[in-house]
Amino acid sequence: MLLRVEEDAVGILTRNWLLRSHAMSTANEQSPYLLVLYYSRSGQTAEMAAQIGRGIARARGIEAKLRAVPPVSADTSTRLPEVPDQGAPYCTKEELRDCAGLAIGSPTRFGNMAAPLKHFLDGTGDLWITGALAGKPAGAFTSTGSLHGGQESTILSMMVPLFHHGMVLCGIPYSEPALSETTSGGTPYGPSHWAGTNTPQSLTHHEKTICQTLGQRLAELALKLKT
Repeated sequence: MLLRVEEDAVGILTRNWLLRSHAMSTANEQSPYLLVLYYSRSGQTAEMAAQIGRGIARARGIEAKLRAVPPVSADTSTRLPEVPDQGAPYCTKEELRDCAGLAIGSPTRFGNMAAPLKHFLDGTGDLWITGALAGKPAGAFTSTGSLHGGQESTILSMMVPLFHHGMVLCGIPYSEPALSETTSGGTPYGPSHWAGTNTPQSLTHHEKTICQTLGQRLAELALKLKT
């Protein structure tokens, strides 16, 4: 199944949209896809991933595949289930290898990506050696509790390993009006969301627009690079 999202956390997606996306994906397993890979603790980053998926859906000839990374723990004796109880399925290395483009997202941890996403990327050395991701478009997105909680540095931290993989990095141009109009999240380096610290805040209209813009740009770039 290409798309499974947390319906409770991501109320913006209707069940009909999910079923339609799954049906299209099942009909053509060989279609090129953009991998939206993320770690989400409270659902905010997952909501951004869903909006990026909506942007990807605007482009013809390419699909969105939402995947998560499992949490990490110091308890090495406990094995996590291979399939999560809820939310997007965990990403396999093969799904990363075969994607036509990539969007990665994480909440900030002291201005850096969260450990689960870093752990997953640290295990992709074999893809780096073979150049499996070289020449493919990529972008990054993040969610922070405070407005100045390291949004830009977190996005940049996710970009660094993608440069090593030889990917073509894609941001948000100021030709997107929402980037200049937003009073919450949104950067030229990639989408961001100001989630708040006490009561979680939903994505604003501008934040959703910026997420969708990244998805559409990545999709269109991926199609151009494949021709």
